[in-house]
Amino acid sequence: MRRPRHAPAALLLPVAMLLAACSGTSAAGTSVGGSGGRVDGQGSLTLNVGDQKGGSEAVLRAAGQLDGLPYKIRWSTFTSGPPLLEAVNAGAVDVGGVGNTPPVFAAGAGSKISVVAATRGTAAGEAILVPNGSPLKAPRDLKGRSVAVAQGSSAHYQLIASLEKAGLGVKDVEVKYLQPADALAAFTSGKVDAWAVWDPYTSQVLRGKKGRVLTDGDGVVNGLGFQVAAPGALRDKKKSAAVADYLRRLRTAQEWVYKHPRAWAKVWAKDTGLPYGVALDAVKRTNGTRIPVAVDKDVVSSEQEIADTFAGLELIPRRVDFGDFVDTRFNGDLPPSTSEPRTYREES
Repeated sequence: MRRPRHAPAALLLPVAMLLAACSGTSAAGTSVGGSGGRVDGQGSLTLNVGDQKGGSEAVLRAAGQLDGLPYKIRWSTFTSGPPLLEAVNAGAVDVGGVGNTPPVFAAGAGSKISVVAATRGTAAGEAILVPNGSPLKAPRDLKGRSVAVAQGSSAHYQLIASLEKAGLGVKDVEVKYLQPADALAAFTSGKVDAWAVWDPYTSQVLRGKKGRVLTDGDGVVNGLGFQVAAPGALRDKKKSAAVADYLRRLRTAQEWVYKHPRAWAKVWAKDTGLPYGVALDAVKRTNGTRIPVAVDKDVVSSEQEIADTFAGLELIPRRVDFGDFVDTRFNGDLPPSTSEPRTYREES
């Protein structure tokens, strides 16, 4: 049903569950089971792939990378990263894509997962937003102020890291744990002073002229995204070979996204319900900037820092060694994870 134009909180609802991928904890009402069951390809081998709306299936199809598959892909669509990783842990999904935080929480829960591939993009979409008329000018000005954030999300970590960089701690601000739709309502009504969130919410607020960026995640957070596989699937030689081919196709599709931002924005908008302008902004700000990188020691170190931070806040039950949850066999000749992501410096 079309929402009234004057109700800004409703504008983000089509993507509220899609972008929960960045969250370390499931939003209320999130389904654990996948949906869809669509099948591509041919052959006797079936690779069960976990996906999210507007994710891997959409980009692979748009880039023509589902053509000529010598194996079958059975797609299951999940509303966020955590339930997708629950399915990986259960062996119901062989491989699937998530953000940088869900693997930390899955590792903390002792899940059977292996991070097999990574991308790195700009973190400009990871932002702390303030209303246009706010007197706040820098992160240090957040002291004593209220900040909305989804608990355990990538934005939560970005908030903590940004505060630390400014010489502040979490106790110096009033943290309001709110999922994005509720956070937007609180933000636009003035019930919170700031909102820590991710793209495309950032792009939607900025394009709608509802706020401005106080600070973003560039130089603060790692900008990583992951493909995570079930160890059981990796022990199967045929499935492991299919995973390798699938990851190659994803890398080719990401290159297509960078070269065709407008075409991808149209597909992404249609698949998610995002306005085209917001989708294009988010592609140029973050989505299209991603490059495939190796799952290397710097990935482990960076994710370990996130894990240690959340363990210290008692948001995950125990300290984990993130290195125990990675598999580097698919790195090949990929560049190191510290490689600079792409940017859109000219009109495209």
